[in-house]
Amino acid sequence: MSKHFDNKIIWVTGASSGIGESCVYELAKQHAKLILTALEKDILEQVRKKCLQLGAQEVFVLPADLSQLESLEQLVETAWGHFGTIDLIYNNAGISQRSTSIETDFSVFRKIMDVNLFASIILTKTILPKMIQNGGGQIAATTSISGKFGFPLRSAYCASKHALYGFFETVAAEYFTDNIRVTIVCPGRVQTNISFYALEKDGKPHGKLDPGQAKGVTSQQAAKKIVRAFERKKPEVLVGKTELLMVYIKRFFPNLCRKLTRRIKTM
Repeated sequence: MSKHFDNKIIWVTGASSGIGESCVYELAKQHAKLILTALEKDILEQVRKKCLQLGAQEVFVLPADLSQLESLEQLVETAWGHFGTIDLIYNNAGISQRSTSIETDFSVFRKIMDVNLFASIILTKTILPKMIQNGGGQIAATTSISGKFGFPLRSAYCASKHALYGFFETVAAEYFTDNIRVTIVCPGRVQTNISFYALEKDGKPHGKLDPGQAKGVTSQQAAKKIVRAFERKKPEVLVGKTELLMVYIKRFFPNLCRKLTRRIKTM
């Protein structure tokens, strides 16, 4: 197994489940030092123990509510201060949605944008000067194929994911000569709990696994591909099965993509 991240310090948000949890296990196998952030301290403690069993050199649990934007600059200071540096930050935390544009309360739009977009922007803007002063670093973010084209019942989610592409592609261009490397992670359908916690029109959790998602790749399969992309400092990595074809259909046959999108079974 590769030991590319041996002794490297990596901060992962959304580390308590799904893609984030599986990624920290892959990084633990490479003997990385890890910082784990999510809402649930008790679950993070369980993840921490498994990371140590798998070979992580040290694991720092840093629970946080990323929707509390005013606290995030201090969160970076705490994360950075624990080890004295960070080699890679993976902005993975996010919330999905299951409601039409008209019926969705604006509070739902705001919460999804806060967690998916603005939290990642604040964390990245705060950590970038520190990385540059240290001679460089890596930044990653989870978007979605929903960041490539519109998707029914996902208006707020799609908006946040499209915006993540714009922000992180810009960061990659602006700070390339400062040895900052950006990887955009673009999953299709992955077997995670994201649909359970997706917000319905009134902000209540969706509470069930969507059939299409249940047929996706496992989070473990996704994590292996994502961590390889980090090792190679790839600018983008697509993760999924045949649904990823839609990315290329949108690029080369946009009208066909629009027709197919209208027919997607969303739940």
